[in-house]
This record gives sequence, C-alpha cells and structure tokens, in this order.
Amino acid sequence: MDGRRRSDGFRGPYELTEETPVYVISVAAQRSGLHPQTLRQYDRLGLVSPDRTAGRGRRYSARDIELLRTVQQLSQDEGINLAGIKRIIELENQVAALQSRVAELQDALDGAAATMRQREAAVHASYRRDLVPYQEVQQTSALVVWRPKRQQSTD
Repeated sequence: MDGRRRSDGFRGPYELTEETPVYVISVAAQRSGLHPQTLRQYDRLGLVSPDRTAGRGRRYSARDIELLRTVQQLSQDEGINLAGIKRIIELENQVAALQSRVAELQDALDGAAATMRQREAAVHASYRRDLVPYQEVQQTSALVVWRPKRQQSTD
C-alpha cells in the first residue's frame, strides 16, 4: 500500500485518522500551546482523556488536541471554570450521541417505509383484474325522516 486511501473505503492498518492516538504528551502540549502539566491536570479531571500505551504513557489524537484547544479557549476567553467546561463537553458528547441515534432511527424508518411501499405494490399487483372496484356512494346533506305507519283501528 502506498499510503493513500483506497477508493473502496478500506482503511489500511497504518492509515491515520483524527482519532488515532499518536502524539506523546510533549508533542501534544506543543501542538495545543499548553504546558504538559496542564495536560496531565486535564486528564486527572477527566476533561481530555488520552489513550494509554501498555506502559501507561499518554497518547493524544488530533481530536484530543483540538479538544485541548477548546478547553483552553473556554477557560481563558470565556471565563468558564473547569467544572463547567467538563459539563459542556459531556453535554456536547451527549448531543452528538443523540444525533447519531436519530440518524440511525431515521435510516431504519426510511428502510421500513420502503419495505412497506414494496409490499403494498406487491399486494396491488396481486389483485384480480376481473373484479370491478366498489364505488362509494356520494355523501349528500339530504335528511331522510322515517316514520312508522300508523295502524288504523278497525272499528
């Protein structure tokens, strides 16, 4: 494989994505503009949790570095405390999960609707052609009053 993405969508075992944890803490700190001790603190607080190697070393992905920048921006520029930032991150993750679930349910609904249309078409195709469809009687606003016949007395 020459390092380029194949057109069939298959990702090779060495192909990097923004989720691939490849950056050690010093590189992640440099790329995010933060001190390595700040990254460790954010990890302890659960704000940004990098993957770990077998030796327990931290490995950051491009997405982690972007999240570090977001945390810093919220903290410094917006004045939000770290507990508030953690809650914001949790809510954003929850929204993303719910949006994903809605998309899954929409796909399932679309599939079920397509199946129903196919079944309906199959039922309509199976109708006997020698039968005449029933025509409904037109509704009118006429009022019909029924009165029982009076029995006449026989005197």
